Amino acid sequence: MRLLLAFMWLMHWLPLPVLGRVGEGFGSLLFRLLRSRRHITMINLRLCLPLLSEQERLTIAKRHFQVYARSVLERGILWWGSESRLRKLIQVEPAVPVDAIQSGPVILLCPHFVSLDVAGVAVMLETSLCSIYTNQRSKVFDQALRKGRSRFRPVKLFSRSEGVKPIIRAMREHLPFFMLPDMDFGAKDAEFIPFFGVPAATLTAAPRIAASTGAKVIPVIATMLPNYQGWKVAFHAPWENYPGDDMGAATLFMNSYIEKEILKTPAEYFWSHRRFKTRPQGEVSVY
Repeated sequence: MRLLLAFMWLMHWLPLPVLGRVGEGFGSLLFRLLRSRRHITMINLRLCLPLLSEQERLTIAKRHFQVYARSVLERGILWWGSESRLRKLIQVEPAVPVDAIQSGPVILLCPHFVSLDVAGVAVMLETSLCSIYTNQRSKVFDQALRKGRSRFRPVKLFSRSEGVKPIIRAMREHLPFFMLPDMDFGAKDAEFIPFFGVPAATLTAAPRIAASTGAKVIPVIATMLPNYQGWKVAFHAPWENYPGDDMGAATLFMNSYIEKEILKTPAEYFWSHRRFKTRPQGEVSVY
């Protein structure tokens, strides 16, 4: 892992067009080598995008591996690049909602696009935040990840096992909750909500926290700009009248919103994650 970090540090000095192409080359190689992840990716695409041909799904899968590998190398720029370089490469639309954050509780809802770390940096260039963090298996990589994500401003990171109380306290201190809403963490605190029509164990934390705090929910979508120009981080308008009284309906609305964003840049979504790992009782694994 130390060698990987040293390689990432060396590579971050390269111009982004060069670094991006190197990352995509690695991704093409990994698509051939990582059979299990390729299998998971193709299963997810068949379940979620059934109207596409198998060749179209294969094209998306290959491109996904390319942009995912590229995003890993590009973290070197996020962790060690200068602030001026980051501000040139990160196109924020329309702006980080600092006024909304300072006026009351805010949930920044950031789905798992491969460039989601860019969204975190865009926020941290302007204000601190709080989030849930899972320790990495490698202590060396874990330390580098924590340091890289908090080098501009302090960040409060909580374990999932701590529950929502520390998050709510931090939000009341005007720290936005940077939330990743679309991973499969099992059936606990989740409901089986359709995701592209497939029942998926989906955390109901976003609507529940919004309901208990009166927080505004602001979606944040991070994608790659064309021609290796950098990244775009789009802060969408806060959801109106959200979440309402029905947490299931509110979670379905969230999934539907994410689906629409995925269809804009399908290869950049995190398809290699086992999104449908947890199944309703009696159903066999899709993988």
